[in-house]
Amino acid sequence: MVGFSMQPYGIQGMLKEGHRHLSGLDEAVIKNIDACKQLSTITRTSLGPNGMNKMVINHLDKLFITNDAATIVNELEVQHPAAKILVLAGKAQQEEIGDGANLTISFAGELLQNAEELIRMGLHPSEIISGYTKAINKSVEILEDLVEKGSENMNVRNKDEVILRMRAAVASKQFGQEDILCPLIAEACIQVCPKNPANFNVDNVRVAKLLGGGLHDSTVVRGMVLKNDAVGTIKRMEKAKVAVFVGGVDTSATETKGTVLIHNAEQLENYAKSEEAKVEELIKAVAESGAKVIVSGAAVGEMALHFCERYKLMVLKVSSKFELRRFCRTTGAVALLKLSQPNPDDLGYIDSISVEEIGGIRVTVVKNEQGGNSVSTIVLRGSTDSILDDLERAVDDGVNTYKAMCRDSRIIPGAAATEIELARRLKEFSFRETGLDQYAIAKFGESFEMVPKTLAENAGLNAMEIISSLYAENASGNTKVGIDLEEGVCKDVSTMKVWDLYITKYFALKYAADAVCTVLRVDQIIMAKPAGGPTRRDQPAGMDED
Repeated sequence: MVGFSMQPYGIQGMLKEGHRHLSGLDEAVIKNIDACKQLSTITRTSLGPNGMNKMVINHLDKLFITNDAATIVNELEVQHPAAKILVLAGKAQQEEIGDGANLTISFAGELLQNAEELIRMGLHPSEIISGYTKAINKSVEILEDLVEKGSENMNVRNKDEVILRMRAAVASKQFGQEDILCPLIAEACIQVCPKNPANFNVDNVRVAKLLGGGLHDSTVVRGMVLKNDAVGTIKRMEKAKVAVFVGGVDTSATETKGTVLIHNAEQLENYAKSEEAKVEELIKAVAESGAKVIVSGAAVGEMALHFCERYKLMVLKVSSKFELRRFCRTTGAVALLKLSQPNPDDLGYIDSISVEEIGGIRVTVVKNEQGGNSVSTIVLRGSTDSILDDLERAVDDGVNTYKAMCRDSRIIPGAAATEIELARRLKEFSFRETGLDQYAIAKFGESFEMVPKTLAENAGLNAMEIISSLYAENASGNTKVGIDLEEGVCKDVSTMKVWDLYITKYFALKYAADAVCTVLRVDQIIMAKPAGGPTRRDQPAGMDED
C-alpha cells in the first residue's frame, strides 16, 4: 500500500508529470497581459520619428541597430505564447503594408494594460472583448470620416503625390533624411510601376548598399547593380545581347569515368587540341548567335575564358540564383542550363553594361532604359554597415507604402491628429452606450492617447501639455491639428505635410484589436512537458539575403 499513498488527483492525475497548468484571472490572464506589456514597452520607445534605436544581438551574434519594430521583434526570440500573438500581429502588418508594425504592437500593449485595469475593477474579460469589438468597428467608421477629401484618386506616377504619402513612413525610420530618401524611392518605384499599378511588385526595387560616401551620394539606377567585377578584361559593352547560362561556362565533365590510353607524344598533343577545339566550338557558337555578354551562374573555366576574350565576349559571374533570376527579368533573357548555342529568342538585351568603381568597391552596372518595368536599383551610400541596414529598412518601408498606395491612396492626418480625434469621438460614443461595455469603449478611446503621448515623450516634450492642447484644438472643430516635433508645438498637419495612409492605420488598429481580443479570451494555460532531445535551431544562417 505504500506506493499508493501519494496518488496525484485532479488535473495532475490527468496530465503527464512535468506539465504546467495556470488558470484563472490572476495566473493566466494577468500574466499574459504582463508579458505583452513588456513587449510593447520595448517597441514603444522607438515609435515615431524621434524614436530611440534598439541594439539587438541575435543568436548568431549579428548586430542590429534599428528602430524598426518589425526587425526588433523578429530578432528577439519571444518565448511567451501570449507575447508571440502580438509579434504575429506585427508581422502581419509588416507583410500587409510594410509600415506601422510598431503602432500595432504598441497600441495592442496599451489596450491590454487598460484591459488589466478593467479586470481589476471587476469587469469580466468577455465584457471587455465585446466593448473592444464595438469600439474597433466605431473607430473604422470614424477613420473613414477623417480621410482627406480628394485624396482617393491619385496619379501613381506623379512624383510629388507619391512623396507626400511616403514621407511619414520614411521619416519614422530616418528622421531628418526623408527629403533626400523620398525622391529616390519615389523615382525608383515610378520607374518600375507597371501599366496596372495594382500589380506593382516590391521585389523590382532593389537596394545596393555600398560603404563609403554619405547619403547625399545615393542614386537611382535603372537596371541592376551587381556587387562583383566582370571576369576577364572586357569591362563595358553598349547595346549588347546577353546569354545567360546557369551551369557555368566550362568544359563539362562526363557522367561516366573513362580511361584514355596514350601511347606517344603526338596523341597527347592531339588529345589536348581536341579539348581546346571543343571549347572553342562552343564559345564560337555563342558568339555567332549575336550575344556579346555571357552571364554564368557558376565558375568560368580558364580555357573557356581565353576563348571568350578571343571572341570579344564580356563575361560576368553571378553566384546567387535569386540575382540570376532578377538579371533575367531585367534583360528579358532565358536562362539556359548548359553551354550550347542559344536560340535568338533566349537572348536578352541591355543598353549598357559596365564595371564602375564606387568607393573602392567594383560593381557591375547593368542598365536597361527602355525595358519598361523591369528592375530599378537604389544605390545607398553610408559610413557603416548598421547605418546602411537601417537605410535599407527605410527604403523597404517606402517601397511597401508605394505598393499600399497603389491599392488605396486615401490619406488621413498624421502626427497624432487622427488618434486624438479617435480618442475624443470614442469617449463620446461610450457615453451613449448602456451596459458594462461602455467602460471598455472609454478605455479603448483612452488607449489612443498613447500615440501622441509617446511621440511627445520620445521627442522630449511635455506630454500632458501637448495632449491637452491637442484636445482643446480638436474640441474647437479643428481635426487636423497634430504635433510638430521639431518645435514642440501643435500645428495644422496640412502645413507640415505629415499624412498617413488610411490603409496603414486601418490594418494596424484592426490587427492590434484582434490580437488583444485573442489574448483576453484565454483563461487557462496548459503547457505540456517540453519534449527531450537536442533543441532544434532554425535553418542554418548564411542563406542568401532574400
